Amino acid sequence: MSDRERSGPEYADVTLAVIAGGKGERLGGVAKGLLELEGRTVLERVLELGRLCGDVLLGTNEPGPYERFHLRTVGDVVRGRGAPGGVHAALVGARTEWVLAVACDMPFVSEAAVRVLLDARSPEVDAVCFTVGGRVEPLLALYRRTLSDEWGEALKKEEPSLRALLSRCRTKHLPEEALRAVDAELRAVVSVNTPEDLARHGVSRPPSPPGPPANTPPNLPSPPGRGTG
Repeated sequence: MSDRERSGPEYADVTLAVIAGGKGERLGGVAKGLLELEGRTVLERVLELGRLCGDVLLGTNEPGPYERFHLRTVGDVVRGRGAPGGVHAALVGARTEWVLAVACDMPFVSEAAVRVLLDARSPEVDAVCFTVGGRVEPLLALYRRTLSDEWGEALKKEEPSLRALLSRCRTKHLPEEALRAVDAELRAVVSVNTPEDLARHGVSRPPSPPGPPANTPPNLPSPPGRGTG
């Protein structure tokens, strides 16, 4: 047993929350966490970050496609709020002080990028995120669990974006240069949402489940009074 295994996870006060909301409509309705890159699903790649953390959960309202991963799942507490609702559900379901939220369609999130976020925490902040190209990146970000009550009330009354919610709390915005220092091409914040994204980043749809052989008629009940032999 290694020293790390004996001492427990490096960031025991952090839950990795994979946010698997969205129906992947622009990709034909595929569960985006099951998209594949280099022979592995994007979800498997993101879950590698879980070894750093004290807990792991999956935020989804449709856990069926992900059952084989045997993850603890949480559904939206406030329905119909998209990604903000997914992150809020993760905050409610977390058992640790901090939540590392990562979208399930971000295949290139690296441990190095995550460590930049984790090491930027302090008692004076409630959230930590990167700003890339002048835009906040809320689905590769850290959130303090205690935000759940305030955000839950806001989601019940209106439909704020994650960026709007972040603007209401003590957020530490890390500049683009902080990410470039460990990820020169900013691949960690790449998300895959369209067929063009699949082609651009070498990501593929999951294989379709096998169907009945071609030209095979469906099994129909025998007409009354006729046996099967």
